[in-house]
Amino acid sequence: MTSRRLARFAPIAVAALALAPPARGQEPPLPVFGETLEVRVVNLEVVVTDRDGLPVTGLAPSDFRLTVDGDELPIRYFTEVRGGDAVAVEPAVEGRTVPSVPELVAGEPVGTSYLVFVDDYFTLARDRDRVLRAIAGDLSRLGPEDRMAIVAYDGNRLEMLSSWSSSVPELERALRRAEARPALGLQRRSERRNLAADQRLRRDVGAISARSPLDGRLEVTERWYAELLQQQVGNAVSAAAAALRGFASPPGRKVLILLSGGWPGDPAEFAANDFSRVMFEPGLARGSELLEPLVDTANQLGYTIFGVDVPGIDDDGLGDAELTDPADREGGTQSFLRESSAQWSLQFVSRETGGRALLNAQRLEALARASADTRSYYWIGFVPDWQGDDARHEVRLQVLREGLEVRSRSGYLDSSQRREVSMAVESVLLFGSGPNVRPLPIQVGRPKRVSAGVMRVDLAFAIPLDGLTLVPAGGGYATQLELRVAALDERGGRSEIPVVPIRLDFAERPAPGRYARYETAVELRRVRNQVVVAVYDPASGVIHSASLEIAP
Repeated sequence: MTSRRLARFAPIAVAALALAPPARGQEPPLPVFGETLEVRVVNLEVVVTDRDGLPVTGLAPSDFRLTVDGDELPIRYFTEVRGGDAVAVEPAVEGRTVPSVPELVAGEPVGTSYLVFVDDYFTLARDRDRVLRAIAGDLSRLGPEDRMAIVAYDGNRLEMLSSWSSSVPELERALRRAEARPALGLQRRSERRNLAADQRLRRDVGAISARSPLDGRLEVTERWYAELLQQQVGNAVSAAAAALRGFASPPGRKVLILLSGGWPGDPAEFAANDFSRVMFEPGLARGSELLEPLVDTANQLGYTIFGVDVPGIDDDGLGDAELTDPADREGGTQSFLRESSAQWSLQFVSRETGGRALLNAQRLEALARASADTRSYYWIGFVPDWQGDDARHEVRLQVLREGLEVRSRSGYLDSSQRREVSMAVESVLLFGSGPNVRPLPIQVGRPKRVSAGVMRVDLAFAIPLDGLTLVPAGGGYATQLELRVAALDERGGRSEIPVVPIRLDFAERPAPGRYARYETAVELRRVRNQVVVAVYDPASGVIHSASLEIAP
């Protein structure tokens, strides 16, 4: 870990391990949501419109050309959804028939699963609640095959307010609970205004000298704010991705309605807030790099994102105008710069997943517009050459008829197994559960102070041996496992997720119901931490995990 991280830990080598019987009275908890998902087919939900923006129906596989990284690939599956129902497709030309997408039957309705993500960390209560009430007012648009789930994020944890439900009264109650949650946008606004006040003060006392537009470095306080903002946005992006993974496999079309309080796409430019400065600040994520974890997860799981601009352009006079030199404002260009940065993020994640950004007044029509957009489309599947190398691939779908426009996801990530497991562990950290996760009994020692800001905690956990993949080795049996530990502190700092190999050796095959004891230690910042310990069996794909809170 680098010194800038707010949470860090260093696993200590330990030995293997005495066998122990299972603890009594401990029933493994049932998973709340999520399931194992192995993506072999990449699905594209494709909206085709004419020059007037109206949906175009009746197209066939031969009307499309699919390329991945510039190379044409065949369309393996094809179904049209028209008005919410699957439509039988005429046989393709030249005698080649493209089968329908599995589990879609012609003439039967295709439901839509709407996952609503409520960003409490960046939003203002007034604006957030208006959008939530508008969604509640449009719940009657849900069809018999549709469903909705609602989650909220407060900067540290995700909370599920409703699992998948088609009950309007139940969803209305969940949306009212969302309104009752604290909204922390005023704190984010206070952080921004403090920076603006510092910028003005430094300029007034001459601490900020005239600079060349090509001098793209931030001042000290600007850099501090940009790093803070990068961490905050990164955490929110990770939380939204974890929410998708927690609700990975609902039936039908999958839509994320992302209620965002403003995630700047470029923290450095947002901090500088000056059109005349071209930023070249090293070490800060920006643009697609900052938002790709959400885009990659949505594209992998087949979610279309509709990014909803919760604050809107009407800032109620609470922007930086009163803190900025009028000579530099140029009629509100600074406020426009920051608004544009936040809206760009919504446009990016929506465009890359085949959705639409709903900005300004459109935010009060979020469910209505998402519902209308997902009633008529084409569902196209193809099978790429999977390598598991974490490479991103560009997908382009062209309509061969003139005058038509197509909207679909723009790519996919060929995720490695290692990345998938780390993301599953992160989902447990943020959501308290995850796909294919089983309990891990654990004991926590008393935290010991290492230095003014660091504490050391001893951990001992029991690895269930049932279900592990054992192979003959040296006259006995052995298994190779992976240990991952993730930490999130109360200030929002998140650790990297290291991978520590574990080899267990046994003279004979363990009897059913046995455990192996493993001991290690972690170093954490001396504040309250949420910690997830996970043991992964690569051969079976099973994760044994425990989530715990550790404080000085």
